Amino acid sequence: MFEIYATTPERMSPAQIGAHARRAEAMGFDGLHVPDAIHDGLLMANNALLATTQLKVGIGVLVAFPRSPMTVAIAAWDLQSQSKGRFELGLGSQIKANIERRYSTPWTAPAPRMREYLQSLRAIFKAFQDGGKLDFVGEHYQFTKLQPFFNPGPIDHPEIPLLMGAIGPKMTELAGKYADGMITHPTNTPPRYIREVCLPRLQEGANKVAGDLSEFKLMLGTLVATGVDDEVLATEREKQRQLLGFLYSTPAYWNSLELFGWQSRGEKLLQMTREGNWSAMKDIIDDEMLETFVPCGTYDVIADILKERYAGLAARITFPIPDKPEHDKQASEVIERLKSA
Repeated sequence: MFEIYATTPERMSPAQIGAHARRAEAMGFDGLHVPDAIHDGLLMANNALLATTQLKVGIGVLVAFPRSPMTVAIAAWDLQSQSKGRFELGLGSQIKANIERRYSTPWTAPAPRMREYLQSLRAIFKAFQDGGKLDFVGEHYQFTKLQPFFNPGPIDHPEIPLLMGAIGPKMTELAGKYADGMITHPTNTPPRYIREVCLPRLQEGANKVAGDLSEFKLMLGTLVATGVDDEVLATEREKQRQLLGFLYSTPAYWNSLELFGWQSRGEKLLQMTREGNWSAMKDIIDDEMLETFVPCGTYDVIADILKERYAGLAARITFPIPDKPEHDKQASEVIERLKSA
């Protein structure tokens, strides 16, 4: 029924990701998502691919704008070549404050810039593969020089999937029009939001190029609270409650709060960050809100819960690897059930 991608803790280091990826492959995951946050996503993807033989590895998502499309294209080309076609490139815009103040990069409207980013990557990939003239000229990016010396040349699997992380209407529509797939943000993954907001926006984008979404790779990047027993589940629920409190303090993530009539909670959380009241943010996330955004259940029931929530909405979902390797067998059984019809 689903393709299942393992998630990666954001604090996991490049030195640790190889063992994590091998666990994911042994457990039966179809793929692995690595983050680009605390550590470099391209380096994380490289180490995960080197440690495995069958697992697909995607970056969910690479912060695009501080990086030139040319440098990303070269890295992606090498990752795709060495892995024999197992790499997927997810791209995201990040928020204005991070782009300007954490990356010291100028901010412009993200949708037009991301459109050119995708177009320029495809133009560069085509020049790598065909050896033809590179001639992409846009408002934000211009690539008109690629001497033969700097061209890495053709590879066996040149079709690198380009996925987008998207939240707002313009970026979601852009994904449907120009990208090969989209990775939903955890805050925007309730079934109602996917059905009423995300899919119509994606279809609107696809309609503008007379396309459809039959081959579109929609990845539901849901948070999941699960474990071997009720005690572990209770711990995981509180971890996700804390995380939602942090995430929803960011106004860019309030689209789904508006759908459910909870925008005032986002405003409270934002004020708490200004006051430095981080520890109390979880108290804003009551059980109803938690369970709206986070599927919760022990390993014996979580597969059925996920199927009920997401069947017919997407073919790909994320699922966490257990904190303790001794629980891998039980999690593997969940993965098998999620793959079956």
